Amino acid sequence: MRAVLSLGSNLGNSAEILSSASEALNEVSEVIALSSFYQTRPIGGPPQPDFLNAVVIIETNLEPEELLLVAQAIESAHGRERNDSTVKWGPRFLDIDLIKCDEMLINSPELTIPHPRAHERGFVLQPWIEIDPTATLPGFGSISHLLESGVLTE
Repeated sequence: MRAVLSLGSNLGNSAEILSSASEALNEVSEVIALSSFYQTRPIGGPPQPDFLNAVVIIETNLEPEELLLVAQAIESAHGRERNDSTVKWGPRFLDIDLIKCDEMLINSPELTIPHPRAHERGFVLQPWIEIDPTATLPGFGSISHLLESGVLTE
């Protein structure tokens, strides 16, 4: 399965963290491409530092639910805490989102594929189109069209 994941960090040495996360993904899957790092303003949440974002494309034998667990383990290994007191859209050492898994459509309590807000997130679409200019998002069409439409939150 080919999967697209977004990486984000705004605490610690974000460039080092994103590189380390990509290397960790490469240990369990094959990293096909890693975008440049993009500095973006946070959306929502409390006042916080800018994010560094990237997109990685991998080839994996993992099922999407397994890949989600791997991504969460990588986040935890980089200091990410998930609990009831965690601020939604707050600062974090590492955030990994599964954006797309082949052309699958998944809507379960644990996982929604494609990511439900990917189509409006410039910090996902811009790095993604850099490494896959013909990319499409199931249900939304081409990434280039989404970027041209201007319906982005950041």
